[in-house]
Amino acid sequence: MEPPATGPRPRGYVGSRPPTYDAEPTALPSADPDDLDDLVADTVLDGARYGACTLRAVSLRGDSARYRGEPRRDSLLTARFGTGEQALLLVAMATGARATPGAHRAAAEACHWIGRAVGRSHPRLVEDIRAGRRGDLKSGLHRLTDRSLGKLRASAAEQGVDPEEYAAGLRCLLLPADPECRTRVFFGVGPGGLFRLREGEWQDIEPQVTDIKGEPVLGFGSPPAETPEGDRLTMDLGIPTPPSPYEPAPEPPREPFRFRTSVARPGDTLLMCSSGLADPLRGEPELCEYLADRWSRPEPPGLAAFLADAQVRVKGYADDRTAAAVWEA
Repeated sequence: MEPPATGPRPRGYVGSRPPTYDAEPTALPSADPDDLDDLVADTVLDGARYGACTLRAVSLRGDSARYRGEPRRDSLLTARFGTGEQALLLVAMATGARATPGAHRAAAEACHWIGRAVGRSHPRLVEDIRAGRRGDLKSGLHRLTDRSLGKLRASAAEQGVDPEEYAAGLRCLLLPADPECRTRVFFGVGPGGLFRLREGEWQDIEPQVTDIKGEPVLGFGSPPAETPEGDRLTMDLGIPTPPSPYEPAPEPPREPFRFRTSVARPGDTLLMCSSGLADPLRGEPELCEYLADRWSRPEPPGLAAFLADAQVRVKGYADDRTAAAVWEA
């Protein structure tokens, strides 16, 4: 018999003091009897195993929203397009604008639009990922992202809502199901986090606005200090074209498009998350240490264990949390 895995037990919170709010949900969001499809569950949990990777994904309502009876502003979509070694896994997460009544709807729409776009293009995306066509991937995914967020702005106009209020940040991962393909693709717009856990240490590999493009490197990309010629951010500078009498006035500059392709290294764990988890990871060293201990075991956690880990609370951080982690065999 093999001895049980050792490691720290699940904890409710880290830090010197407990968070202000209760650990469990308090109030449910208000419901409209004629629009029950608008309701959002407190927690969404999913997972899968394809090729060399194991996926765990979760979206949690934040402590503040649980206390105030507000819906979860974060939305999570996990989807597989295609079958066998031609399949492509998409993880999309979006966060609606703060303090706006339709934030949860905007986030859900953003996930659905990018899901449709990726699903319809998945044969070409799989081909480009396998062939390492980084430039084609970058430009293609940039177009799909722009179109998806453009549809969100169109939806805001149809509802008579300010586009700045009916908006969402969007972050995505593409994971080929082919076990021979270790390329992983991250892209999106807006704040959040992209981290790598390697040999028990966290590395913040979120593409920065000062980065430039480069070639994939071994192990989910590397910080600039490690690979000066490595994986870089590609961005839309957001410089509007001067108006003409034949075209409408240009839209305000948008947030830069973030993109990274890289080759996974066995034993690494990639974590993509919304600001609700990225901020405490960057601001509370004890949370980094705790999750590193929990997620450095030989086997990935089960769904229940991953949920327990992802909801470990930190005082001062009460936003929704959405996270997708990928363990490489």
